[in-house]
Amino acid sequence: MANPIVEKAKERMTQSHQSLGREFGSIRAGRANASLLDRIFVEYYGVETPLNQLASITIPEARVLLITPFDKSSLKDIEHSINASDLGITPANDGSVIRLVIPALTEETRRDLAKEVKKVGENAKVAIRNIRRDAMDEAKKQEKAKEITEDELKGLEKEIQKVTDDAVKHVDENDSSQRKRIDGSLIHLNHYREERLSWHC
Repeated sequence: MANPIVEKAKERMTQSHQSLGREFGSIRAGRANASLLDRIFVEYYGVETPLNQLASITIPEARVLLITPFDKSSLKDIEHSINASDLGITPANDGSVIRLVIPALTEETRRDLAKEVKKVGENAKVAIRNIRRDAMDEAKKQEKAKEITEDELKGLEKEIQKVTDDAVKHVDENDSSQRKRIDGSLIHLNHYREERLSWHC
């Protein structure tokens, strides 16, 4: 039977992974990604509402996000919220839809994004280590209160450590895939530039 302390730690670490996924998704990597807009909220009839509940978000081209409001009257409010956000992209409003063109990556922005990815990954690892510490403390309290034996405590500590190691490995894998995504966007851009140059030669 699974130990409640271990299960609670697993659940909290899973929540950390989900949060990490959202953080990584919001990092602009030179290609359109609908999750860039996950943190955009729009005041709609006096209520702060997630943008993805007010509009359909599609990707008609590799670097374009197309926002089509379900209610056209919310178009201006959506535009205002995007402008007020930290997205750093100016929306193009044609009166019925909003287009967001994702700027292509440069070597400099790639380096900045790589630093951001590293920082997000490190923060996730800190959160996981804090969960590990809480679980270990809880197990030690149980042993001190004679609810479990010393041998059971050692077994619990091993289980908690394994769960922690698996969670950190998951973060590292995510970190690596994000870096590849950023590098891939830059390679794609450089290839496009080379093709453009060859057309003019």
